[in-house]
Amino acid sequence: MRNHKKLDPAYANLGPHEILAALNTLDFTDNGQILALNSYENRVYRVGLESGLNIVLKFYRPNRWSDLSINEEHEFTKELVDLGIPVIAPMIINKKTLHRYKSYRFSIWECFGGRSPNLDDKGTLRQIGRLVARIHLHGELKEFDFRPDLNIKTYGFESEKYLIENMFIPQELENTYISIIDNLLDNIRTCFEHAGNYQKIRLHADLHPSNILTQGEKIKIVDLDDARNGPAIQDLWMFISGEKSEQQLQFTTLLEGYEEFRSLNLKELHLIEALRTLRIMHYTAWIAKRWDDPAFKKAFPWFDTSRFWDDHILSLREQTWLMQEAPLDLSL
Repeated sequence: MRNHKKLDPAYANLGPHEILAALNTLDFTDNGQILALNSYENRVYRVGLESGLNIVLKFYRPNRWSDLSINEEHEFTKELVDLGIPVIAPMIINKKTLHRYKSYRFSIWECFGGRSPNLDDKGTLRQIGRLVARIHLHGELKEFDFRPDLNIKTYGFESEKYLIENMFIPQELENTYISIIDNLLDNIRTCFEHAGNYQKIRLHADLHPSNILTQGEKIKIVDLDDARNGPAIQDLWMFISGEKSEQQLQFTTLLEGYEEFRSLNLKELHLIEALRTLRIMHYTAWIAKRWDDPAFKKAFPWFDTSRFWDDHILSLREQTWLMQEAPLDLSL
């Protein structure tokens, strides 16, 4: 029997009245306009103010992060902003960034509309490399105290354990799934061994193109909600795609910008496919852990079907082969 925690009904049914009432406790006057933004982990809304400006309210999912870990993320983003790095940080109101209304925890953010960057443009890739390096220069000064590491245990073993114990894998596929995962984890360990003793730093950890917004010449990095400790290359590999030759060119361009500010340990290239595999495993378990949330059943209706698990197992097989290939060769 699946025994995941039930979602707080108040959070599941968060509506306009509670959203505006929470905002009004901080002496903002709204104009009644609310737009739900594309976020599944938290509830995020753009709210219009009487002044004509818009702000963003983020209501945090219960039982995910502690107050300490949320505040640690907020402090990290504020430090980055103070260094002139274009990261969107929460607003400080009454000397706090994390606020409470009834059972809800929420924060308020600048509203910045934009689009994802054009990754076909080499100048854009270099700029992203420079920004990531600047984040990492500060991130390497210390580790997060209240946020977990991104590693084989947290993204791999724990994901597999949750899916099996809560019987998300169809019974007829369970033995196949376990066999593939055992092989995958062996390959992931090998990749980490080849990478050696990499430096563990504070990361964005979920830095994909949709978490960088461009507006003309302006650029902003958003959503450090999943910030963790881990290898630097985690914040770079999601900007490369396509055939291996294409990935090598893209990564070389990223690295040109990155190394203007910080050197990258090139042994971490061994981690790219391992980290991609861990992300696939973690993402699948992430959906499963939130399956009691009506928003997830609506957004991912295919998740609890045999067809999904057939495709998932196929993608895991492909990752096994990819991890056995040589890493990117930037000398080509």
